[in-house]
Amino acid sequence: MFNSFRRAGTRFSTRSIVTKPSEYGQPTLLSHPHLVQQNDLTPGIPASDYEQRRRRLMELLPEKSVVISVAASVKYMSANIFYKYRQASDFWYLTGFEEPNSAVILEKNSSPRGYKMTLFCSGKDLAKEKWDGPSTSLSAAKEIFQADNTLSINTLSSHVKSILPHSSHVYVDLPTSKPTRKKPKSFLTYLTNPSALENDELIDSISNSIRRPLAPQLGKLRAIKSKAEQAVMREAADISGRAHAKTMRFTQPGQTEAAVAAHFEYLCSLGGAQRLAYVPVVASGPNSLILHYTANNHIITPDELVLMDAGCEYNGYASDITRTYPACGTFSPPQRDLYSAVLSAQKELVKLCSAEAGYSLQELHRKSCTLLKQELNQIGFNLWTEGDLERVLYPHYLSHPIGVDLHESAHMDRSAPLQEGMVITIEPGIYVPPTANFPKHYHNIGIRIEDEVLIGDEHPVVLSVSAPKEIVDVEGACQGLLGLEPY
Repeated sequence: MFNSFRRAGTRFSTRSIVTKPSEYGQPTLLSHPHLVQQNDLTPGIPASDYEQRRRRLMELLPEKSVVISVAASVKYMSANIFYKYRQASDFWYLTGFEEPNSAVILEKNSSPRGYKMTLFCSGKDLAKEKWDGPSTSLSAAKEIFQADNTLSINTLSSHVKSILPHSSHVYVDLPTSKPTRKKPKSFLTYLTNPSALENDELIDSISNSIRRPLAPQLGKLRAIKSKAEQAVMREAADISGRAHAKTMRFTQPGQTEAAVAAHFEYLCSLGGAQRLAYVPVVASGPNSLILHYTANNHIITPDELVLMDAGCEYNGYASDITRTYPACGTFSPPQRDLYSAVLSAQKELVKLCSAEAGYSLQELHRKSCTLLKQELNQIGFNLWTEGDLERVLYPHYLSHPIGVDLHESAHMDRSAPLQEGMVITIEPGIYVPPTANFPKHYHNIGIRIEDEVLIGDEHPVVLSVSAPKEIVDVEGACQGLLGLEPY
């Protein structure tokens, strides 16, 4: 059935006229041929990837297992003023479906496919579409997303109850606005149509003896990126990397940190990104000693460094890049020395990011402490005292996995060797407080250099290569010597 949709798309894509508004709740080959290419279900990710994800998940689970994954709720800033919608990561990873008020159930069976897929969604609602735009019909959702069946989201509760007697294990995680150790009491937070009573009964109907968390199982799959995922993540990093380079050129003393952050976001939007992956850090001078400085409300002065930690989200995948550069375009001697120390360690750590090298995240972090200590002692620090580096100068972890989520480390074993196809960050940093035990000319300087690295079998691939990091390139970007303009 999906083949017929693709054939229709082939015929349609040869024409230049696209009907507005779309018939679907998200871009498809028929509605947005400039975004979705032949064989892709979502931009850059083919339908075969989604099918492979579901099959691999079900192969991990015991016989008669059931998977329930639920869409994210619409978040509100105030009253009825909503934020831009972002789908729940695990649900999107399994389905590619981007509408709220939806869910999917996968039932492991002995069919050639290995499972049965039932997609629940709102379907067409012309009155609602008058306000919120198009949604995908049940019939179109079945065909486009390769479901065995599609049902109204209103039937989710009754459908779950009907399959529980035949299920050995039920794997389910409900999206939450923040991590919690408490058991969710209902689906009400996430689904708007069913009543609170029905949702409370639904959760209660899944016995603790058969209920299992879904996220750890999906985490195993999400850790290794397919070739299509790697390509999308490279494009996300390219968009962010170019924005970093152009923002270096844009930055001038006297500007606000907020203006610099806004310029970066503007460039990412022009590059095709749907949103920023996180609130950007634009920390000038001593503000760089605050690791998650996001106020971005100070004036940049000529003698300061600017630490910018910023990345976009593109076609479902996050990027995460940090660069530190001089506001005036040229590093001072102390700034240059400290930057060179961090850069030297960072480049050595990147070299170790291969499956052949056999390092784990924990081992890489320990190596980063050793390298940074060596580099800093060579430029006048006296770090023989145990703990000065880790507790004060370098208080954060070196790395985290990245993908659909900015931090994908919740279910990753940091002591396990890195595998080919993983994508991690490498982000050593040094933040020197104005205390007497550190050389005075380095006081209030914070430097972090962060790249995204794809783990190869023998060699790493730096996805964020578009962002300048060598001193000559950083100064060249700031001064306009690389041929880059601010826009």
